Amino acid sequence: MRLTSADARAHLDAVLAVLAETVVGLDFDGTLAPVVDDPAAARIHDDAPAVLADLAEAVRAVGIITGRPARQAVAMGDLDTLGPVMHERGAELFVLGQYGNERWSAGSSRIVSPRPPAGLASFERELPAVLAAADAADAFIEHKGLAVAVHTRRMSDPEAALARVSGPVGDLAARHGLDVEPGRNVIEVRSSAMHKGIALRTLVEEQGAGGVVFVGDDLGDVEAFEAVRELRTAGLPGVTVCSASEEQPALVDLADVVVDGPDGVMDFLRTLASTPGR
Repeated sequence: MRLTSADARAHLDAVLAVLAETVVGLDFDGTLAPVVDDPAAARIHDDAPAVLADLAEAVRAVGIITGRPARQAVAMGDLDTLGPVMHERGAELFVLGQYGNERWSAGSSRIVSPRPPAGLASFERELPAVLAAADAADAFIEHKGLAVAVHTRRMSDPEAALARVSGPVGDLAARHGLDVEPGRNVIEVRSSAMHKGIALRTLVEEQGAGGVVFVGDDLGDVEAFEAVRELRTAGLPGVTVCSASEEQPALVDLADVVVDGPDGVMDFLRTLASTPGR
């Protein structure tokens, strides 16, 4: 764990002082789960169930805020089993899927989801032709229900392929009134009505939180980092944590704390869970 500044130390200490009232927000891929070539093969870190169960005794609530559909994240983390354990230990577990558009909690055990955004169906129909024209017909298209992700990770030169498709996919999304979210060898297209910052703020307000932590690894987490900073300016103790990787260093400069990938995230959460006086 590396603190990025003297101010970062003060921010972390402020959160630790109100840890029992704190909401912890966590990204999924690259944070709770190692990034893999096949998105369908992702699984939560082996240590995460035990670490999160211990964390539940220290904080008010834990929210997994992810671009994945909530149902996927629940299945990949066996969260329908973990959630009741965390509830018994004192903290509710939430999954805010598709950047906050979908909602699951251990208490309700059901997923609440809106209708797909206008324009998404037309975007999906036109997308294969756009990818073919960009010499990226082999890119993997992930249909998420409320969003579409174009993955280049499996291609021979993922970064070059991503560069070729970014402009055309962005133009196609704009024609259909959709937003583009770049990531690690992936472009996600979704509605502009929701993002992780809004989702985190909503959870903080609902829980009446006295502090907030958000841990992420990718560009899709920037809005959540910004939300933490804005809440902090308004007087709420807050800390941003980057699960760093060589593939995506962009969040490092925005974080108060930098850790080494999902292994480092587990160590950071253990630190929270073992804080004296919790």
